[in-house]
This record gives sequence, structure tokens and C-alpha cells, in this order.
Amino acid sequence: MTRTPALLRALGLAALCHLLPSMASASEPAPTLRAETCSVEGLMDSIRRGLHSKSEAYKKYLRTLLRESAVTLPDAELRAAYERETDPFMVEHLAAALVARTERGADPTAMGMVAKRILEERDPALRVASLRALRRTSATENTGDLYERLARDASPEVRQEMATNLIEDNEYVYSGHHGPAADAAVTAAAAAASTDAKVAARILDNVSTEHISAASADRLQSLLRSDDASVRAAAANALGGVPSEQMSGARETLLAMYRDEPDTGVRKMLLQSIAQLGFAGAIPDLQRLRGVDPALAPEVDAWIRALGLGLQEWSLILREKQRMQQAP
Repeated sequence: MTRTPALLRALGLAALCHLLPSMASASEPAPTLRAETCSVEGLMDSIRRGLHSKSEAYKKYLRTLLRESAVTLPDAELRAAYERETDPFMVEHLAAALVARTERGADPTAMGMVAKRILEERDPALRVASLRALRRTSATENTGDLYERLARDASPEVRQEMATNLIEDNEYVYSGHHGPAADAAVTAAAAAASTDAKVAARILDNVSTEHISAASADRLQSLLRSDDASVRAAAANALGGVPSEQMSGARETLLAMYRDEPDTGVRKMLLQSIAQLGFAGAIPDLQRLRGVDPALAPEVDAWIRALGLGLQEWSLILREKQRMQQAP
């Protein structure tokens, strides 16, 4: 059951249509195989029945079956089934099949159909179900401003699902190296900032900004003026990782902000990003900031010591700074 694509190629979709019922339990006698025409409805009925199986391996297999079968299923049947389905579980997997058709070059418009239903669907549970099908795909490149619009969705569950998609796409599809995907995340965070600070902060704290555009860097700087401290802290965090051409402006903005920032947590993040933007070159700036907030003088000193080690990897600097603060 672990080699689903290979199994599908070997048996063919028609065989799967009548094999599915016999695979639900190894202890049950296999039914007599009979020739039948494979259809989306027949496959879905088999999947629904199989979901009651006691075999977790079989249920895991079922979760990938419809998606893996997508390119061989009748397109009109698949679309019609998705449009009328109201069970969230099946909506998710029918949407995943349509998304797979676009991902594999079989139908460039199929993913757009999923995006269209998400925007028009009234039931938040069904919007969430379809959104899950877009996760870890090229949706940011194929669905226009979908995520920016969902950042303002009335449902907090939809907004959280949107954030998860952006974060996981950035990490698992693009490995943090695709500027347009990062720009889409920043745009969505900016859209969410006024109505859902938690979502905005979550996106900014978890998306790589090393390849964002100048426009996105400007958006991050504007978010430093948010009324919500968590958004300000997350925007400061994100500015610490901007591309080299954006570093100078980000550094000056963060330095100026430190003196007037009232929140201690935000100030700590400002110090971290100033350190990240300058490495050892940030030491003079940190020394000048040391007296601004006496309560944070130990934090400043820890950064100065860590940067003074001359390490060239940010992850190593972070590790050493944490080690120093934890030492007795």
C-alpha cells in the first residue's frame, strides 16, 4: 500500500474500481471480480465505504487514491462531483484531484475552479476543506489574489488555514527561495493585520523573507506601525531576514524604532533583527542602544558577546546567544 502511484500504473484505474471493496480488510473474503466501467462516482463510493475500514494503512491509501487517479478520470464528472459535494472530507479530496490535474499539466484551469468555489462557498467548513487541497502546491502562482482575499475572510478558521498554506508552501514547495511566494505571504499578512493580528503575526514569524521584493519590504516597515505588539514584533522579525539590497533601510528603521517602542517583547525582537542584519558590524549600534532601556541591558550584552565570536552563520549565532543566557 505504500507505493500508490506504481500500483495505479500497474493495475489501471478500471481494475481499482472493483478491487477497492476487496481491500478493506485482509480478513474478509475477496468478492468476485467483475468488469465494470470506472467512474468518479463509483470511485468515491468505494472510498466512502473504505473509510470505515479498521486498517489505518488502507485508509491512508484511500486518501491518496483519488488524487493519484485524477489525470485519468473523466474531467466533466470530476468537476460535477466537486461542485455538488457537501461532505467536507470528500470535498477536500475531490479538490485535491482537481489540483493534481493542474499540477501535472492535465488541466491548467482545474485549480482555478477550486479557488472559485472557495471564494463563493458560504459554508466555512467547505472553504477550509478546499483550502487544504491547495496546501504544498503551486497555488500562490495559479490562484491570483486568493490568499490576500482570504486574509479578510469572515471565518477565523479559514484565515488560519490560509496562513498554514502560505507557511507550508514557502517551506516545503519553495524552500524559502521563491520571491513571489514570499511576497504573497507578506501581502496576505498585511491584509490580515487590521482584523486578525494572530494570523498576520503567524505568517510573518514563519515565512522566509530572504527573497522578498522592495515593495514587500516597504509593507513590512509599514506593519511596524501596527497598534498590535505581536504584529510589530513579527514585522521586525521578518525584516531581519530581508535581501541584501533591503538591509540598509531595514536596519535604519529598526534602530530608529527601538528608542520609542514601548513594548519589551517588541524591543527584544528589534535587537535580534538588528543583530541579524549586521552580524559583527551591528555591535557599535547595539552598544549605543544599551542605555535606552536598562532592563534590556543584559539582552544587549548577550548579543554583543555572541556577535563578537565572529561566527558567519546566523543559526550558530542564535545558538551561542541562547547558550550564554542559559549558562549559570
